[in-house]
Amino acid sequence: MKKTITIIFVLAFLTITAQDYNQKVKPEKGQEFLVGPVTLEGLQQAPYKTWYDTSYESYQVDESLVKMIGKKLKGYNLKLFLGTWCGDSKREVPRMVKILESAKYPIKELELITLDRRKEFYKKSPGGEEKGWNIIKIPTLIVLKDGKEINRIVESPIASLEEDLLAILSTNSYTPNYSSN
Repeated sequence: MKKTITIIFVLAFLTITAQDYNQKVKPEKGQEFLVGPVTLEGLQQAPYKTWYDTSYESYQVDESLVKMIGKKLKGYNLKLFLGTWCGDSKREVPRMVKILESAKYPIKELELITLDRRKEFYKKSPGGEEKGWNIIKIPTLIVLKDGKEINRIVESPIASLEEDLLAILSTNSYTPNYSSN
């Protein structure tokens, strides 16, 4: 009996705490989009696959910078806010993923959060994952060390994604396009 109660408790806890990934929203008028936490596989499904693959495949990473990034990325966590409806996200997110893969970053550890585009939920996620991160433009790549934000790339890079990410990992002098403060 005690074992049965324990199993029921564990299953209930897992059900309550489990996040829903790749949630789709289909407004009455307009195209479907994702909201909340997503997996990379979710971005590689229709209707997102077309823009994702196009941007990913057409981007040529700077191999010399990627090698330096790869050496410095250990110990950092990355959180990426995006919109599957956003032109800047469609362009930059696949490029960011390609750079991180080339740098041998454990891509499963990249936290991807998609935000809503509907007026009443604009740049919000169902679980409130954006709260406390001051997301003003997307995509926003947040670089964290020991759970604290080091810096971020907002909307588009200043120089290039590789140069900007390397500057964040190497110095404290990087200033993103849009300040979060």
